[in-house]
Amino acid sequence: MTEYTSDAADVAAQAVLAAGRDRETVVRDFSKSELFDRTFAEGMALVEETAAYLDGDGRRESRLLSRAASLAYAAESMKLTTRLMQIASWLLVQRAVREGDMTPAAAAEPRYRLGDRKIETQPTHADLPIALVEYLVRADTLHDRVLHLDRRMYLDAVDAAPVNPVQSHLDRLTAAFGN
Repeated sequence: MTEYTSDAADVAAQAVLAAGRDRETVVRDFSKSELFDRTFAEGMALVEETAAYLDGDGRRESRLLSRAASLAYAAESMKLTTRLMQIASWLLVQRAVREGDMTPAAAAEPRYRLGDRKIETQPTHADLPIALVEYLVRADTLHDRVLHLDRRMYLDAVDAAPVNPVQSHLDRLTAAFGN
């Protein structure tokens, strides 16, 4: 599996924003980009792979755990499933924009945006199966990357209006010296 870093996402987003485009153009351009295609494919593959694990090997592995580890497994698998469904939902909204089924303005509504996640550094139990921990890490990494794209497209695009450099210098001089 190919991993794409947030640096690559950042460069792609900056290139779009540097063109001084409005949010709707930024969102439409992203939905039609190769970056979106790769992110969509990776996200949906991770959803399917995780579901297969949780329904198969994960279920068998969870039966071998202690009671405390089994409870932690249940909690972590619910968090994992929730996180992946949030990512999949966001990706499907972007695909709806791409296909013209949704406007970029509608996609910008808070209910379609990806929410922050709490930073968790350790699994809740040391005896969790390594495969589950790996899926948790992959989902967190993908979530962070998609969240970065979401913020760049829906927040930064609004603030990316072209700035008049002369006016900017005049404003700084006025602030520094008054009048």
